[in-house]
Amino acid sequence: MHHKQDNRAVFEKAPFSELFTRMELPAKTTLLSEGEISKNVWFIEKGCIRAWFNNNGNDLTFQFFFENESISSIESYRTGQPSVFSIETLEPCIVHVIRKPDMERLLLESPEIKSALEDSIFQRLLFYQKLFLSRIRDNPRERYLDLLKNQPEIIRRIPQHYIASYLGITAVSLSRIRNKVKGLS
Repeated sequence: MHHKQDNRAVFEKAPFSELFTRMELPAKTTLLSEGEISKNVWFIEKGCIRAWFNNNGNDLTFQFFFENESISSIESYRTGQPSVFSIETLEPCIVHVIRKPDMERLLLESPEIKSALEDSIFQRLLFYQKLFLSRIRDNPRERYLDLLKNQPEIIRRIPQHYIASYLGITAVSLSRIRNKVKGLS
């Protein structure tokens, strides 16, 4: 049986831990709304968070974040422009939030953390590139199979309607694809 690492001690003993505020949040908590200016970075100790935007009344999910990952509307955070997406918890979460002034101090005082942030931003860029190319190149079934192979945690933990939104299809289409894939195995 797989046991999740208890990250609480990691966060509490980390350098500069006094700059972070630990928060326990219920599912469906909005951390940032589309149109607001991002002033925080959240580090996930426990739970799952999604990034989504409103497209003509449709809720479109484009990324999921899990334990040991961080999330912010980095574009809004860096430029001071309104965020083009919302950030919401999908499960009850424990997060550690740091405000922008404290994060700026942290980046000045810790080259290691600055380097880790740069790596994280680069990984996010690669993720967006892969997502963009997949939407052009792959059909929904191929996108689902890729998710099943490379991000099975999403299949295990995320409600089906959010997965369908993430894949750019309806929940009915996702159900058909899942049934066909199950029939092949």
